[in-house]
Amino acid sequence: MSSQKYSVNQHLIETMLTWVKSGEIAIPEIQRPFVWDATKVRDLMDSLYQGFPVGYIIAWRNPTVKLKDGSLAEGKKVLIDGQQRVTALTAAINGQQVVNQDYKQVRMRIAFHPIDERFEVHNPAISKDKAWLPDIAPIVNGELKAHKVAKDYLSQNADLDEDLIYERLDKLCDIVKKQIGLIELDSELDIETVTEIFIRINSKGVVLSQADFAMSKIAANEEFDGNTLRKAIDYFCHLAIAPEFYPHIENNDKEFVKTDYFMSMRWLRKENDDLYDPSYSDMLRVAFTTKFIRGRLSDLVGLLSGRNFETRTYEKDIEEASFQTLSEGVTEFMNETHFKRFLMIIRSAGFVDKGMIRSKNALNFAYILYLKLKRDLGNNPNIESWVRRWFVMSLLTGRYSGSPESRFDKDIKAIHQDTFERVLESIEKAELSDAFWSVRLAQNLTTSSVNSPALKVFWAAQVNLGDKGFLSKDISVRNMLEHHGDIHHVFPKNFLKKHGFTQGKYNQVANYVYVQQEVNIKIADAPPEQYIADVFAQCDSKDPKYGVIKDRSEFETNLADNCLPEDLDSYSIDQYESFLQARREKMANKIKHYYFSL
Repeated sequence: MSSQKYSVNQHLIETMLTWVKSGEIAIPEIQRPFVWDATKVRDLMDSLYQGFPVGYIIAWRNPTVKLKDGSLAEGKKVLIDGQQRVTALTAAINGQQVVNQDYKQVRMRIAFHPIDERFEVHNPAISKDKAWLPDIAPIVNGELKAHKVAKDYLSQNADLDEDLIYERLDKLCDIVKKQIGLIELDSELDIETVTEIFIRINSKGVVLSQADFAMSKIAANEEFDGNTLRKAIDYFCHLAIAPEFYPHIENNDKEFVKTDYFMSMRWLRKENDDLYDPSYSDMLRVAFTTKFIRGRLSDLVGLLSGRNFETRTYEKDIEEASFQTLSEGVTEFMNETHFKRFLMIIRSAGFVDKGMIRSKNALNFAYILYLKLKRDLGNNPNIESWVRRWFVMSLLTGRYSGSPESRFDKDIKAIHQDTFERVLESIEKAELSDAFWSVRLAQNLTTSSVNSPALKVFWAAQVNLGDKGFLSKDISVRNMLEHHGDIHHVFPKNFLKKHGFTQGKYNQVANYVYVQQEVNIKIADAPPEQYIADVFAQCDSKDPKYGVIKDRSEFETNLADNCLPEDLDSYSIDQYESFLQARREKMANKIKHYYFSL
């Protein structure tokens, strides 16, 4: 019979808060945005006051680790479910600030009405109402004595029952004497088992990220300065999204400001490029994969615990080395030159707007590849081309859309064990065969989704090749993508609807072109064979009606750049299906030409 791998106990709220304060329970989420609405914090306080159950939190004890001298050290508890609830308790009871969705530290004050026994989120009206106690934190945590609060309250609210007020305040202070359940998972459980337990227990079926486990491990480790490393990851990700967060770090975390991590990320204070805004999960994945030559974050969790994968034991030497290596990977990730050079490579491939990149994992692995090749090969002039091709290949084939961790693991090991040229050549032969270019890619363009990876790559190809927008003389596709120009239906939507075509047919991506707004408005619902004929005519008359192109060869080049036919017959309504198929094939050929020119 298998032994039970967890224990369930009830603990006082005050005990739980003491553990959090002392670090016995590690809560890595405390410095990340607090996503609970203030009313949920209010409701939590009310439930505790009423004596209602408030559920369980789940902790996973770090494994016992063998020290260098051979002795054993017991690990801390790492909170893996209940971060928001515990953070709410520390905010409402201990008065601790939380980081809101705007990455600003705020105090969340919960007010209490002793007569009505009602809680409310603090607001200006409550501040002016003497019947309310504006902030329960100093009362519940003992900063203010309850009898002193009662005395002051009674002096401002005459004719109240004194005993009742004292009774209500005693009940309020007893919130910390209420209990909360703690499910403690055995340290011997592996990360996959713990994840499965979490999903089964969590009523919403929330997926527990392995990056969350890794961040928990990092934050819980004081011996190897894990909390500072955790801050480096969090702060970098915050700054990448909100550079204005920089003064907050500078003014409120003086110790962190002294670290090399802070120096490595200072450049972000003036950076507004949003092409790649990594999450902590992205940053961990890149730093880990490029330095450890592994792709599964579950392995990182084990290594940060000191796991020896051969002996299946936990050793302090491995734990120390893993923290050091991860720290190096994070620092490498944050390096201004690396980060900006990588984004320059992605932009040079034609991806000039973040909306063009639907696969964050493709971007992550491209950065992994860049960092590894740069480390191994220095200033090899082929690195930029290799990274571009790998990135585009991974988008076209959906390489990281299925089981990204397994694919990351296989790819990084293959690249580590062989020359990059041979690895890429092997993948191209298997994934980008003649059948892919001539058949499958055109099939992938048979869709009405503007989020189609094949369409995004087509637009990137147009950017890379310097194509002008449809019927534009000077405005490029790049300009339109960067400034969110109009997507025009070559066969206008209403024109097709009038002829009985459904949404799935008239919204085919092969019917889309980027066009200037004024040209789009001018065309309106005109039949394509009519307005295309008018453009040919304006090339003879030199009197432009649509756009400013007045030269026939220039117009023919514009049509070719946008993979559109020259003959007017192709634009008749009875040729619409043939038009779509022919354009898909031309788009696929353009993408192929672009790919092999990268």
